[in-house]
Amino acid sequence: MAKHRHVIHLSEVPVEKLSAPAGSPFGGRRQRAGAQVGASKLGYSFFNVAPGMAAFPYHTHAANEEMIYIIDGGGVLRFDKEEIAVTAGSVIACPPGADYAHQLINTGQGELHYLVVSTMEYPDLCEYPDSNKVGAYASAAVGAHVGFRRVYARDRNVDYYEGEDGREIARILNPARRR
Repeated sequence: MAKHRHVIHLSEVPVEKLSAPAGSPFGGRRQRAGAQVGASKLGYSFFNVAPGMAAFPYHTHAANEEMIYIIDGGGVLRFDKEEIAVTAGSVIACPPGADYAHQLINTGQGELHYLVVSTMEYPDLCEYPDSNKVGAYASAAVGAHVGFRRVYARDRNVDYYEGEDGREIARILNPARRR
């Protein structure tokens, strides 16, 4: 195969284990091909997920759009309020927005192999309807410039000024405190 910085064979892409908690129904392996070939506006990752598992919790994106292509195996796609059987050859669009929560679960007997292509739009806010969380992501999780990435429980809404005591304003306005 010809060598070029924007061309790679999938066998050359490092395999990483998803960092899901041990014993949970989440897990799998990912190969971040987009990051390896210098993609900047699209992310493309190949996933292998064992039977009875899902790679990620049920979630939405405010900014990113994802496309999933099932290479091998089968499963159930939770998509908004529907549960849709998918098999090899299925192409799935997951547009951004609260109406497009999605999760792919391997309900088959063998591994589920699929490709996810994402628009890599940041910042992105994700909602996790099953656990009532929200994620705030300033950047992708890989690359030279990984920025702010946090997940919060939605149960505690706070006022915009909560925790803001103005101490630094007083310090700046009072020249005697600057020393």
